[in-house]
Amino acid sequence: MQIANRTLESFQIEYPLERIAPLEKFLFVDIETTGFTAKSSSLYLIGVAFYAEGAWRIRQWFSENPIEEPALLDAFFSFAVTFTHLIHFNGNNFDLPYLLQKCEQYKLPYHFNNFTGIDLYKRISPYKAFLHVPNCKQKSLENLLGIHREDLFSGGELIEVYCNYVKAPSKDALSLLLLHNSDDMKGMLRILPLLAFYDLFNGDIRAKKVQANSYIDYNGQSKMELLIKLLLPTPLPIPLANLANGCYFSAEKSEAILKAPLYEEEMKYFYSGYKDYYYLPEEDIALHKSVSSFVDRSRRVQATAATCYTRKYGLFLPQWDVFVEPFFKRNYSDKEYFFELTDERKTDRELFSRYAQYLLGKMAKTY
Repeated sequence: MQIANRTLESFQIEYPLERIAPLEKFLFVDIETTGFTAKSSSLYLIGVAFYAEGAWRIRQWFSENPIEEPALLDAFFSFAVTFTHLIHFNGNNFDLPYLLQKCEQYKLPYHFNNFTGIDLYKRISPYKAFLHVPNCKQKSLENLLGIHREDLFSGGELIEVYCNYVKAPSKDALSLLLLHNSDDMKGMLRILPLLAFYDLFNGDIRAKKVQANSYIDYNGQSKMELLIKLLLPTPLPIPLANLANGCYFSAEKSEAILKAPLYEEEMKYFYSGYKDYYYLPEEDIALHKSVSSFVDRSRRVQATAATCYTRKYGLFLPQWDVFVEPFFKRNYSDKEYFFELTDERKTDRELFSRYAQYLLGKMAKTY
């Protein structure tokens, strides 16, 4: 077994990991194998990145041949015991189960129960369309951030290189194998800033300023919108703009603007329990039977679900499910919901912070 060590001089990650735990407690891990199934393939390299003595470092345990697999596992797990947080890319689906299967194969007592896991793939992939990337492969995310690799091979292409190395070891082959894993480790460190998008959808965004604007659309129609200026929980690594569900989001670094359509019109609030109501066609409203019995029978009919409403003129904001109650609709069969922007709500900054988070979640699911 060979051990390779490397210090990443003057390397700084652009994400506040220390908000989660001290940097010295994080261990990044990536493995190289000759296949996807532990029983029928070989584990030949385990790479880790960690922070020690003021610098980020990479350590790699390399197996000269499959016989050294148990030694590789022993070395990795013995080293990992001082860390509390394990970071990987899609490791929940491959790296960690593979390592555990190898431990079971060799009857080694190791596990990951004492670690807090952070799977970068799992945290970023739900927002890949929002990020305008074709897929969520690590190299695609690196390309998004303009990260360039020295390594030119895929893991699959290097399987033959390793098999040939076992038969005839060479420095060139070893360098290729170590470089690929090292670039994977550095790539994970460099795409960490994309966790800012996980924070955007799951963290605490705050509305700094809220205002209503009027504008003329492309068809010459007068429209209104609600403009919310936001302070983001983590600076974004790239500027981003998206349009979905009639809402517009634009962000750069720690600030963003979110626009939602604002409607000044008459909406309907539909009562539940329509059997307890009469509908008054001339007034176009429904009244509870307890207060409408005085109305002449010729001017009232039994309400239906579609006619059991009262009308309200005001300012309304869209919602795609019941985010704020009471909710309004234009017609009973409509799928669109709205809530009224009352004078009291106009000054509720906490409501607008939550509404912005709600809109962003709906926009992300639309893509």
